[in-house]
Amino acid sequence: MAHVAEWKRKEVEELTRVIKSYPVIALVDVAGVPAYPLSKMRDKFRGKAIIRVSRNTLIEIAIKRAAQELGKPELAKLADYIQGGAAILATDINPFKLYKLLEESKTPAPAKPGAVVTKDVVIPGGPTPIAPGPLVGEMQALGIPARIEKGKVTIQNDYTVLKAGGVITEQLARILNALGIEPLEVGLNLLAVYEDGIVYTPGVLAIDPSEYINMLQQAYVHAFNLSVNTAYPTKQTIEAIIQKAFLGAKNVAVEAGYVTKETVEDIFGRALRAVLLIAQNLPGELLDEKTKELLNAQAQVAVAAPQPAEEKVEKAEEKEEKEEASEEEALAGLGALFG
Repeated sequence: MAHVAEWKRKEVEELTRVIKSYPVIALVDVAGVPAYPLSKMRDKFRGKAIIRVSRNTLIEIAIKRAAQELGKPELAKLADYIQGGAAILATDINPFKLYKLLEESKTPAPAKPGAVVTKDVVIPGGPTPIAPGPLVGEMQALGIPARIEKGKVTIQNDYTVLKAGGVITEQLARILNALGIEPLEVGLNLLAVYEDGIVYTPGVLAIDPSEYINMLQQAYVHAFNLSVNTAYPTKQTIEAIIQKAFLGAKNVAVEAGYVTKETVEDIFGRALRAVLLIAQNLPGELLDEKTKELLNAQAQVAVAAPQPAEEKVEKAEEKEEKEEASEEEALAGLGALFG
């Protein structure tokens, strides 16, 4: 740089200093952003980021110099994404939040001939403020379903007049501006961003937070279930593992008739139901009144009219609750049954 102008030398030194001072370095395209919106964006990022507009060649030199001085060769790869009216954005904000902030800061702008749209341009169906005139013929020439109704131009249905990546023609710009449709956006377009040895592009950063939150929640549930089912204890799963072990041990004890304070109710309940099953085949004179009442209740449920599936489940649950509530009373009749 022996014959480089002094202002260029100082500019590279300042850009290099800025790049070395922040952990996150982004390249943004400011081409087409008017001075006033750009100044408003500077104000919005004040205290959070530094936006430095310069020549692409000087930005490239500064990035490579900073990469060399910092001993971070990956940073130099950021220079490969310089294009358009590039600018340096240095910040502490992580790349994903930075991309979201830049997208949210964009504002709609009127159509301009020769501009490229970043998303589909749709003319909504319905009445418009446009009076009949030559513009109707121009709309129809572009395939727009327009016709005159009650002295106004009406669009018959939603119509996609331009796909994302398409170029706005002079004729289309005139129509869109007449309809009040603003297909463009004014804002800083992220070209690439560097952090911790990785260069991120917009395609990687454009994520749907709700979708990823849902994926993380599902992953947590699957991991939780795997930990519980394999009895792998963690702080989050130890309680569920112990509960599962307790229920498994309790079921084994109940099946084996091993009486404890936790199993005695279930064991006697099963015994009662088994006794009632036997009692159904015994002469009535051998049964006490309480046992007869329980048998009659079972018989009434058995001969009841068919119920819809949901009602059957509800009735069964009610019957089970009633039987459980009556088990202690029915135990008093067991002595008479076998006495």
